[in-house]
Amino acid sequence: MSRLMHVASGPYAPPVPVRELTAVSADGARLHVEVHGADGAPAVVLSHGWSCSTAFWAAQIRDLAADHRVIAYDQRGHGRSPANPVCSADALADDLEAVLAATLAPGEKAVLAGHSMGGMTLMAAAGRDRFREHAGAVLLCSTGSSRLVAESLVVPMRAGRSRTWLTRKVLGSKAPLGPVTPVARRILKYATMGPGSAPGMVEACARIVHACPRKVRYAWSHVLDTLDLDHRVRELSVPAAVVVGTADRMTPVVHARSLVAALPHCVGSTELPGLGHMTPVEAPALIATRIRELVSTYIGSQRIQQKEGA
Repeated sequence: MSRLMHVASGPYAPPVPVRELTAVSADGARLHVEVHGADGAPAVVLSHGWSCSTAFWAAQIRDLAADHRVIAYDQRGHGRSPANPVCSADALADDLEAVLAATLAPGEKAVLAGHSMGGMTLMAAAGRDRFREHAGAVLLCSTGSSRLVAESLVVPMRAGRSRTWLTRKVLGSKAPLGPVTPVARRILKYATMGPGSAPGMVEACARIVHACPRKVRYAWSHVLDTLDLDHRVRELSVPAAVVVGTADRMTPVVHARSLVAALPHCVGSTELPGLGHMTPVEAPALIATRIRELVSTYIGSQRIQQKEGA
C-alpha cells in the first residue's frame, strides 16, 4: 500500500546521479535534471512519457552511464519538476530546449531518446534551432504523432465513436489512482504492458505512474487527446529509429508504422513481439543497445572528426 515513487532495489531502482540541476524553460517552468556518467563522454538525453519520471529510465541509465554521459529530466509537473499551468506540445518543446541548453556545450551532439509523450516531445521540437543544434540522432519508443485516443486499444471494443468516447473518459479520468495494490497492478499491466511482463517490471511501473499527481495526469491527458504532430514528424530530419511492442494498447503498432513512413531519415524499425507500451522497462537491454548503436554510428564519428580538426 506504499506511495513510494519508485522501487528501492533491483534493476529498476534509480541510480544516484553524479549531479542534479534545474533548467528553466521559456515560461519560467523549472525542470529537475539529472546527469549520470563522466563529463566528456558521448551524451544521451532521455525524455520520459506521460505520468512517469526520470525513474522510468533507471535500467538504461545504469547501463549507459558506464561509458556515456546520460541526461534525464522530469517533464513539467512530473517527478521533481513542479506543476505548471501551461500544458501543451509547445511547452514540451520549450522544456527540452531548456534542458539541452543547460547540459550540452554549444554545438555538442547527443542521441535523444523519448518514450511515449517523451517521443512526442522530440517531434514537437523537431523544427527548433536548439534541437537541430544538438540532436545527432533520435530514438522514438512506443509513441505516436496524432489520433492517440482514436487508435488506442485500451478499451476492448471495435474502433469507432463509442470506443473513442469511452477511451477518452478512461484515459482522461480525474479519479485518483490511489495506492499500489494487487488490483492496481493488474489494471496497469493490462493497459500498459505485455502479458508476459515480470512482476518486478509491473511493480516498477506502478510505483512511478501512481506517484504522478492526479491534476498533472489529468491536464496532460487533454493535451494528448488533441495532439497532432504529423507535420512535425516530417521536420524530424536527423537519423531516427523507432521501437514498439506488438501488444502496445496505448500507442499501437499502427503509430510506429506511420512514423516510419513519414520520417525523412528513418534508420531502423523494431517491433517487439508480445511487449506492451512500457518498452524501456519491458526490454531494458534492447533499448539501451539501440541507443548505443545510434551513439556509435552518429555521435562517435562526429566526435572523432572534431578531435582531428582540433
